[in-house]
Amino acid sequence: MHVNVYYDWTQNAKAREEQTSTFEDLKDIGQKENNGVMEADFVVILLPGGKGTHIELGIALGQGKRIFLHSSDRAINNCETTSTFYHLPEVEKCYGTLDELLELVTAAKVC
Repeated sequence: MHVNVYYDWTQNAKAREEQTSTFEDLKDIGQKENNGVMEADFVVILLPGGKGTHIELGIALGQGKRIFLHSSDRAINNCETTSTFYHLPEVEKCYGTLDELLELVTAAKVC
């Protein structure tokens, strides 16, 4: 399976952690993240996520993208803290390790 990565959010992680981003930087990052979701064949959501995670999930849902939701534990099944959107039929949930997520995505033949 060959996968093109349209956007790697980790490119901006250091700037966000150090809070060195300007509003212009944030606008540029937001546009790149939006474009990445729009161009993707599928979207992987890693929980717990940052500020933009649920916005990206919403864009992906609105665009009819295939979505893989990863949680290292089963916290997303806690009715007290979960999001209704995690349980839509378009969202494929994966629990456990990132290797298990990779197996799920690979087996799904999304490309």
